[in-house]
Amino acid sequence: MERRSFLKKASVGLAAGAVAAPAVAQTAPTIKWRLASSFPKSLDTIFGAAEVVAQHVKTATGGKFEIQIFAAGEVVPALGVVDAVKDGTVDCCHTAGYYFIGKDPTFAFDAAIPFGLNSRQQNAWLWEGGGMELLREFFKDYNIHNIPCGNTGTQMGGWYRKEVKTLKDLEGLKMRIGGLGGPVLAKLGVVPQQIAGGDIYPALEKGTIDATEWVGPYDDEKLGFNKVAKYYYYPGFWEGSAQLSIYVNQKKYQELPREYQQALEDACAYAHLEMQARYDVKNVNALRRLVAAGTQLRPFSKEIMTAASKAAFTLYDEYSAKNPKWKKIYDQWKKFRDDELLWFRVAEKSFDDFVHSIQSSRR
Repeated sequence: MERRSFLKKASVGLAAGAVAAPAVAQTAPTIKWRLASSFPKSLDTIFGAAEVVAQHVKTATGGKFEIQIFAAGEVVPALGVVDAVKDGTVDCCHTAGYYFIGKDPTFAFDAAIPFGLNSRQQNAWLWEGGGMELLREFFKDYNIHNIPCGNTGTQMGGWYRKEVKTLKDLEGLKMRIGGLGGPVLAKLGVVPQQIAGGDIYPALEKGTIDATEWVGPYDDEKLGFNKVAKYYYYPGFWEGSAQLSIYVNQKKYQELPREYQQALEDACAYAHLEMQARYDVKNVNALRRLVAAGTQLRPFSKEIMTAASKAAFTLYDEYSAKNPKWKKIYDQWKKFRDDELLWFRVAEKSFDDFVHSIQSSRR
């Protein structure tokens, strides 16, 4: 059964795998895989998720199943990993689905779409709301078995050389942005660019682009964007959460012993949980350091947010009219989202709003 308990996978499953490791090691084959990451080693949290998976898999199988990690560009270009997995050049990759919307915008459901789900809602959709089954059916066409492996939580809205107060300020703006945020902002006059993480800084420094978004304070500080762009906007409405995934060549996955498959799935579940926990801790002090160094925090205006929301759902309707694969997932996803928003508005939002209000009053 594909819909497993996320928490069981992230804790009990790993513990059981570790206990069973000696028995597995006695009879199981030795397997070595290569994993191509879309991320540079310098981004320890996002790149590190694949390392966490490799270590847990190795431990759970008594060293019989090893995964060697390659950073972006070492064996495959950052944005070439899906083709490499599909064709069997590498066994698996760690990436974000929305990098591949050029192949099909439906890929974005495996990462994030503008004004979509937050990370808890994304997990609920995948493991209990039918999302995993829909995505696994979609990925079969690419010879891929997809496994969620990380989430950043809600991202920041990026770095800008000049303030963007109104819709007019977006016209002609050259911006590095991943996923469907690009087509949405293009409807507002932005000129979107898709650039791999390690190549963003020189493009921003040289003026090839006017703005960029990446993840959040911790990673953005490491990449040095604050040195060449002063204004830091929020929220990243195109990434209410941003899920990462490990994509495995379908044949390679099916060839694994069942115990190895389970070890891999459990390891990814643990890394999935750990990534956001790490970001939620590390982003706090990183944001403080950035502001102390002169970064100017700015919220997007209501004018921009409202126009972007309308543009997003117009785009989704356009996709639904011409792309059956998109429509099949979107119709189910949209109903799930609407239902989740009703529930979150009752308890979650009211709790968060009150806690924030009393925290502000105590300062």
